Amino acid sequence: MKKKLLILSVLIIIILSIFITFYSLYNLRNVGIKSAIHNANSISEVVKSGLTSHMVNNNMDDVDTFIRSVSNIRNIEKLWLVRSEKINQQFNTTSFNIPRDKIDEEVLRTGEIKYEVDEGLTTSKIRISIPYIAQPDKGIDCLKCHNVSQGETLGAVSMELDISSIKEIGIESLYLTLFVVMLTVLIFTFISKKVLSPYTFLLTLFKDNLNYALNGNFKKIEPPFGLSEDIRNLTNDYNNLMITFKDTTEEIDKKLQGFIGYRTEFLTNRNPLSESREIIKKLSNLYQFKKEVEQDSSKEEIYKRLADVMENEFELRNFTFSEIDMLNNKITKVIEKGESFYCYKTLCESPELCRSARTKSDVHSIDLHNSCQYFDEKDKYYYCFNINIVKSLYLIVHCVVDTEEEFEQLKQKTVFIKNYLKEATPSLEVNLLMNALKNSAFRDGLTGLYNRKFLDEHSKKLIPQVKRESLNIGVLMLDMDHFKAVNDEYGHDIGDKVLKELGSILEESVRESDLVIRYGGEEFIVLLVGVKDAESALKIANNIGKKVRENEIDVYAGAKLKKTISIGLSMFPQDGKNFDSVLKNADIALYEAKSSGRDKVVRFKEEQVSSVDLF
Repeated sequence: MKKKLLILSVLIIIILSIFITFYSLYNLRNVGIKSAIHNANSISEVVKSGLTSHMVNNNMDDVDTFIRSVSNIRNIEKLWLVRSEKINQQFNTTSFNIPRDKIDEEVLRTGEIKYEVDEGLTTSKIRISIPYIAQPDKGIDCLKCHNVSQGETLGAVSMELDISSIKEIGIESLYLTLFVVMLTVLIFTFISKKVLSPYTFLLTLFKDNLNYALNGNFKKIEPPFGLSEDIRNLTNDYNNLMITFKDTTEEIDKKLQGFIGYRTEFLTNRNPLSESREIIKKLSNLYQFKKEVEQDSSKEEIYKRLADVMENEFELRNFTFSEIDMLNNKITKVIEKGESFYCYKTLCESPELCRSARTKSDVHSIDLHNSCQYFDEKDKYYYCFNINIVKSLYLIVHCVVDTEEEFEQLKQKTVFIKNYLKEATPSLEVNLLMNALKNSAFRDGLTGLYNRKFLDEHSKKLIPQVKRESLNIGVLMLDMDHFKAVNDEYGHDIGDKVLKELGSILEESVRESDLVIRYGGEEFIVLLVGVKDAESALKIANNIGKKVRENEIDVYAGAKLKKTISIGLSMFPQDGKNFDSVLKNADIALYEAKSSGRDKVVRFKEEQVSSVDLF
């Protein structure tokens, strides 16, 4: 920096000196030309006066001698007279003192002074012609002697003057200027080394230390000798500022890393400033994520938000979210991006083999041996995160990358990925508990089947869908025959067992799209959604009756119990304009089945309505 400042200062001095020199030379040249014109006018007046005197004294033969004597004046190289054409005609001397060049001709024609400057490397000359104008008011009246009008040009005094002395003065000025410039540069260089050197050195230290500070390396400055008291105080203030920055940055860095559980003190070439800024940015994003995820209304929304973070924040392209229920030995894929879950085929059959869920810890690729024996893609790298949502239910986030470099980057991101998963866990847990609570309100506590409240709520969505798609619903209303006798003879425990077994038979006898509902007491409803026609529904109902009839229930001490059911069938929309009327019709058909002997299936008919009313 010191060298640059010195060179810049010297260049400024040299450029300024050269500018002043050339400006002075230019002005000196102009002054020289003006001085030469002034001298030429003076010489011209002398010549005019001499000519007039010779003419008055009738001594024109000595004019040439007079002109030669004037030509001997210093700096006059040539001097001659030029007459106008009218004067030559007047005195019959057409070839006497005629114009020698274009300057003479121009002066005779215009009556104005004309000149040319001839400049060489070391010499300068000026060729100038001064007009002689006919004037009646200057001493002798020219108009009396010459046949011309007032203001006409009688002739001209032409000459060549040597003005080389002016150039010599300019060259001397140039040498003097160069000498002064060199002397100034030397003096300035000497002064800068003695006086400015400590200051330039201090500026270099400031520059270097600021670069170090930008990289998180705060250093103090040792001020050099030769500085003023104010500058030394400024340096001490700077050192105190750097110490404050260092202590504050280290404290913030430690707090932030402790907050997120991430340590980088062992790394070299760290920049705490940029790291802290990056951590704060990530924490801000995390806080925003937490606020949003707390307002999500479903588990699916939370998983979708997490997947967006994995893609946008952490730039992952291949990952899978899966839920593993260790209690029921069940795995469910909820989110899948790209190609990642290479061990899904094995885990789909045996979820309990998932190492991450079983060990309740992260599982990832390691050197020399395979940590997870069910990941069968040897050319890829994986990392599995384990999050315990609720008891025995785990969220496994399975990430896959293609290269070792990507895998190392993924491992560095794990701290923040876990923070996002950790923030999402409470919302997932609350969502699951709310779903469980809501599900318990719609489930029968004894059989686990849907209850009457669920039927009321679900039918509001089901019926419009069935109408849009022009589907049929077969409504089976079932009632166990002589159930009260079971409770009276065997007790309520056996009665509950009989109802549970009936619920199991009903679930096994219908499709997943059908609904089995405990309507109340020993009464059940089966909705056959999308059944083809009444005959198909009757076939299913008879099959259910047969299975119940053949089922043996262990009572106690090896005793067996068999029961039968009565079923009423009504079809929607064939048997009613709305769903409630179809339910009522199924109930009427059930009543008909029970009143006509039980253990049978009865299809609703219109005439059954009157018989019920009569009863």
